[in-house]
Amino acid sequence: MPSTFKPWDASRKRDVVRRHKANPILTAADFPGDVTSVFNSGVIEHEGCTIMVCRVEDAALNPYMWVADSEDGVRFAPRAAPVEVPHDDAEYAEYSARTYFDPRITRLDGTFYICVASHSRHTCRLGLFRTDDFDRFEWLGCISEPDNRNGVLFPEKIGGAYARLDRPNVSRLGEGDLWISFSPDLVHWGRSRCVLRRDDFRWAWHKIGAGAVPVRTDEGWLTIFHGVRTQCAYHYVYEAGVCLLDLEDPTRVVAKAERAILIPQMDYELTGQTPSVVFPTAAIPQPDGTLRIYYGAADSVQCLAEADVNELIAVCRNE
Repeated sequence: MPSTFKPWDASRKRDVVRRHKANPILTAADFPGDVTSVFNSGVIEHEGCTIMVCRVEDAALNPYMWVADSEDGVRFAPRAAPVEVPHDDAEYAEYSARTYFDPRITRLDGTFYICVASHSRHTCRLGLFRTDDFDRFEWLGCISEPDNRNGVLFPEKIGGAYARLDRPNVSRLGEGDLWISFSPDLVHWGRSRCVLRRDDFRWAWHKIGAGAVPVRTDEGWLTIFHGVRTQCAYHYVYEAGVCLLDLEDPTRVVAKAERAILIPQMDYELTGQTPSVVFPTAAIPQPDGTLRIYYGAADSVQCLAEADVNELIAVCRNE
């Protein structure tokens, strides 16, 4: 844990991120059939609608990817059946074809790419899907070394290359930092560098990783991430933080908020399959300057929070 300590400042207490009154916005009860939990889900706007790609489980712990649609970005309706995902990759020959989870959705060059984590014969790896319509999905294969997860693609090329945030684990305890890598083709990745370290924050000393797809602003790439600490030695607490990365060189942190911006406080965040979790997976700017932040809560339900983009930038600068 960092040794730095800041004196008390009462003026710093403010709710920059506000939970939506409709929370939780999607639960297992909204799905047809035997669905018991809705995990961290990717979200994006498409043709006037908001699309959520969910990971769900049934009572036998079989995992599925399932698309839900919304006209207002708040009330989501799951489709009649889960996504039919490809399963002919030899990397997954010994595993269920539906072990993809924690999807993040990025629009690039008019196409949607869904970066997922997946258990393979070589521990957890990042994989990539491509779709044009959220009806048919093409599997592009594994795109990371073993023991890596939370892959998030930037929404545009930077310096002529695709860019990706992720969280490679560095020990058997699952500790990890936030890294960035670059690619000419979305398949071959390199030039990897650590961007944020877990010991940069008092509230995230166990691990820190990518959350939502970065949002371009005049001040830099506004990046909502997750951080994890342990409580009473064994209990993980997942919270959300925010930082600004340089637009031209996102390996450089322009500013980072010292404090978490969203912590587990509500019953649906504190109680569930995995207690004490808020896990951001999407950040969608609105015309009025509001940022909609979608997050999973307690590995059980999907939620929505909102914040003003300019206020988040000010928080990054600790103003």
